[in-house]
Amino acid sequence: MDERLYRTLVRVAVILTVAWVGWSVYDSFLRDRAPGELAYHAGNRHFEDGRWEAALRAYDEALAANPDFIHALRGRARSLMQLGRHEEALAAFDEAIRREPGFAATWANRGILHDRMGHYEAAIADYERALALDPSLNDGPNWLTRFLRLQPRRPPGIGDRARYLRAQLALPPAERVLRVPELDAAQRPYKK
Repeated sequence: MDERLYRTLVRVAVILTVAWVGWSVYDSFLRDRAPGELAYHAGNRHFEDGRWEAALRAYDEALAANPDFIHALRGRARSLMQLGRHEEALAAFDEAIRREPGFAATWANRGILHDRMGHYEAAIADYERALALDPSLNDGPNWLTRFLRLQPRRPPGIGDRARYLRAQLALPPAERVLRVPELDAAQRPYKK
């Protein structure tokens, strides 16, 4: 390798290392954090690991520090839904939607909750509202997220579920199949 190229590569490596260390110091010690932000991030880690109770505690801690922390409220609602505390989750989703009605993922998650509760018309309405706000929600998780979850195929999106529910609700009640536990278990809450 030529000496000039080697020196250039060394300089680039040193600059990138110094920049990374500088950013880490700034992000860890110098940056102002909103009240409850650390608890919120802890809640996200617990949620991703499937520890719903711990996530709920962390989100509640974040909300105690900052009652206006909308991201923590959304996390709280998702955790309550995963814990099967549907009425509390519904109240939290309703509050999150009241505070920020243009956030599509909250509509999608409330649709999932309505779906789990057997409120299929409300689920369809929420799914359609979410897709109207952000059509990319129907794409589901990207390839990297699916790879990290060991999920080789794209799971059905909320648009697919809404179409399925509409088709099933058009059938006579005795012929409807509204729940398929194996497929329903694959439906995960949206987080953006």
